[in-house]
Formats: sequence, structure tokens, C-alpha cells
Amino acid sequence: MGSTASRRINGGLESILIEKDTPKNIAPGLRAAACRVRAVNVLPGCRLSITCNDGTNGIVDISALVNSPVAGMYAALKDAQLFQKVSIHLGALTWPNGADLDPL
Repeated sequence: MGSTASRRINGGLESILIEKDTPKNIAPGLRAAACRVRAVNVLPGCRLSITCNDGTNGIVDISALVNSPVAGMYAALKDAQLFQKVSIHLGALTWPNGADLDPL
């Protein structure tokens, strides 16, 4: 099984075009996501200043989440260097360790 998989990708992966949520890209009967993050700034104390695609903005405090006894992968975000590496992927906040927060 492993050799078959490696032969299928021996030419490399192709880049994927990411399209915006426009009416022509949405299946009939479905709506585009109402709130997607478009900008983020890191603040002290496990807080993030975010702006969404609809213009909504605010401060997200995830200190209770990262300090919870059941934080799982979010506990790693107590490390300030890792927390600073937040990025936006498809409108969600993501970190290199796999943690993510989706505004939906």
C-alpha cells in the first residue's frame, strides 16, 4: 500500500486555487459563512484582536481555554512564542501545533 501511494505523488503536489465565497461558488440553498477572520493581532495575556470579513471586530480572550485542565492541544498556546505564530487559514485562526479556532 505504501509504494502505491508514493508513486501517485512522485510528480509533486499541484497548487490549489482558493476561491472566494461568491454566489457562483456556493451550492444552491447554502449561504456563505457569515463571519470569517480576515485580520488578527496578538495581544498580551492570550488575547487576540480580530477583524472579520463582515467588519465585526473585537478581542478574543482564550486564557481560560489554554489554562483549562482539559485544554489538550490548546495548552501549548501558553508558550508566548507559539501563541505569537497565529495565522489565518480559510477564515479560521490557526497555530503551527494544529490548534485552531473557527468563528462559526
